[in-house]
Amino acid sequence: MTYRTINPSSGEVMQSFDTISDAELGHALEVAHSCFENVWRKSPIAQRVTVMKAAAAGLRDNVAKHAALITTEMGKLIATSESEVMLSSAILDYYADRAEHFLATKELPESPGAVLKPEPIGVILAIEPWNFPYYQLARVVAPQLMAGNVVVGKHAQNVPQCAVAFAELFERAGAPEGVYTNIFASIEQVGNAIEDRRVAGVTLTGSERAGAAVAERAGRSLKKVVMELGGSDPFIVLDDADLEQAVAGALFGRMFNTGQSCVGSKRIIVIGRDRGEKFLAEFTAAMQNQKPGDPMDPNTVLGPVSSEQALETLLAQVSEARAAGARVVTGGDRIDRDGFYTCASGGLGHGLPAAIGIALARSRARV
Repeated sequence: MTYRTINPSSGEVMQSFDTISDAELGHALEVAHSCFENVWRKSPIAQRVTVMKAAAAGLRDNVAKHAALITTEMGKLIATSESEVMLSSAILDYYADRAEHFLATKELPESPGAVLKPEPIGVILAIEPWNFPYYQLARVVAPQLMAGNVVVGKHAQNVPQCAVAFAELFERAGAPEGVYTNIFASIEQVGNAIEDRRVAGVTLTGSERAGAAVAERAGRSLKKVVMELGGSDPFIVLDDADLEQAVAGALFGRMFNTGQSCVGSKRIIVIGRDRGEKFLAEFTAAMQNQKPGDPMDPNTVLGPVSSEQALETLLAQVSEARAAGARVVTGGDRIDRDGFYTCASGGLGHGLPAAIGIALARSRARV
């Protein structure tokens, strides 16, 4: 597995990172396990709060730097990257501010004399995706570290600089070594880490295929697992909905993060045939106004998709849909420019993720 920064807007390879050796992986797990057993689980909540608040401040005070890394590595529009950095900072603050309440011992009225006392379990292996490089880490790391667990993070191979920068936040915040560790591991090494006795639990955000593989290996070792896998969310326009608002909502729901979101609107269903035809026409026009450009430019509304592989997958999906009889009303071809961009068909030259062509072809009125 190669960890590389490839700028999606240019296709340029900007930086590469070596995969960790087996010895280095073993050392990282040992340091994390020792930190948990001897330091972090015994640390007072106030100390954990201090570290977490400092990491949150590190994000807030350097929004431009961290946002630029996101945009450079996976092509997110710069304003959206800035929002992600601020959201990630807010998540760290949220758990720091509420940790004492969340971790307080609670009496169980239905069982007099019994109490519920939260206890940490150990090293958590977090396997996270590229589409929200900071948020995906923050939402896992913040609650786990505040609970007294430690985290070893394995990020996606196309956002290595974001992975390094997130780890550096906790180093600068004064976290003891092993509290949060970034590893550039291969798939085989990740499997070995899941089964390692020093790892107590695993969390993954990704595809169903990846989830099944991780859960199978974790299950053999009786490890706790938390999965967030893909979805196929419908956008349903009922017969009393304001059509203008519905089109605007569908545009955002499908195009947020250039369509690369597990909660994005994957299918559009419009109630009423005439309303469906009108919705399709207005939605198509709105899509054709999505002009492609440099995601670092604040005026750009449509950036590239995250990688060459992502682009090829989208184009293949459109080809398959066409072969099955779908009518692609716009989108579905690659732009003749550097980077990983798709464009509208018919010579319009507008950038449009190919997946939209499939969505539109399936968004005919449903009565």
